[in-house]
Amino acid sequence: MELIKIGKVVNTHGIKGEIRILSKFPYKDKVFIKGMYIYIDKKDKEIINTYRKHKNFDMITMEGYSNINEVLKYKGKNVYVDKSDIKLENNYLDEDIIGLNVYINDKYKGVVKDIERYESTTLLVINNENRNHLIPYALIDKIDISNKKIFIKNIKGLID
Repeated sequence: MELIKIGKVVNTHGIKGEIRILSKFPYKDKVFIKGMYIYIDKKDKEIINTYRKHKNFDMITMEGYSNINEVLKYKGKNVYVDKSDIKLENNYLDEDIIGLNVYINDKYKGVVKDIERYESTTLLVINNENRNHLIPYALIDKIDISNKKIFIKNIKGLID
């Protein structure tokens, strides 16, 4: 089982056991669904009962919880899902490209070290000779998971 972090419980909401999750996970429609197993703090396995969006938060209730006092223990804890439970069309998550070798015009340029998500864009953190470069996700030309390669569009001065 490989757990993927999808967010963090930042608070409760109301008195009926609803929790407020702050998440920048890009595939929310694949994980915040009724019946999906979630793992809170990598140890407590729970089942999502309801989901709704409220402002910038993802609000869920879990099966077996109907009172605020029962869910207070989860405040401040990270929320995970099992990677094998996520059904994707392209068969990989953004997290799968971490560690891939980056190429521009078949020339090696570094390794993807991390992914940073913001409201308006997603950036790849590419390490090249102990320097980090931030590359917009939109510049990805091709991803080859099996050969551990990612190809970036050639823009002059992007990575020197």
